[in-house]
Amino acid sequence: MSAKLNALNSDSYIDVSQYRDQHFKGNRYEQEKLLKQSHTLYVGNLSFYTTEEQVHELFSKSGDVKRIIIGLDKIKKTACGFCFVEYYTRADAEHAMRFINGTRLDDRIIRTDWDAGFKEGRQYGRGKSGGQVRDEYRQDYDPARGGYGKLAQQHPAAESREMSTGRTHTQPEAATVSWLSSIQPQSHVIVFRLNPSAAVCLNHTEHPTVCAGLD
Repeated sequence: MSAKLNALNSDSYIDVSQYRDQHFKGNRYEQEKLLKQSHTLYVGNLSFYTTEEQVHELFSKSGDVKRIIIGLDKIKKTACGFCFVEYYTRADAEHAMRFINGTRLDDRIIRTDWDAGFKEGRQYGRGKSGGQVRDEYRQDYDPARGGYGKLAQQHPAAESREMSTGRTHTQPEAATVSWLSSIQPQSHVIVFRLNPSAAVCLNHTEHPTVCAGLD
């Protein structure tokens, strides 16, 4: 009976999630204690273009906001899609967890979670390219978060969504190898075709050179 009463009285909206910050400076017990007492929320899935003023306008509906820290790309120092919202009281932070988590801001569904407390340096993305790790590996095109994920942008098969402006990324031709014995009868010259107008020529007597107009 007591278990059923506890279930009825529980508030799953404000429960501490299973996520734990692997960079937390302390042990598991200390992190759990801080999460259960925290006045600070982590807010994710923001647009890169959402401003601090927009965040404040939404989150102040659930209580008095003490401060907002916008997440930044550690290289470019531009917004990279997350922030921390700190309230004066735990009760106001709980209201935000109940009523703001999963709602829309800047036409995006945002998510909130308890944070153990902001420390200087945590405002920067932890991805190799400077932003958030999630944006390193995204395969989808998200115009509000920089287009394709960073790794997808580096892949030769990634196409630009700027077709409306008449600009597209063309896929590079696969490198091919040719034997040109006519250039030097007694030695083989390997030609790596990198693009339609240039190639790199290698043989055992010369340093690499760029050979133009081979197509």
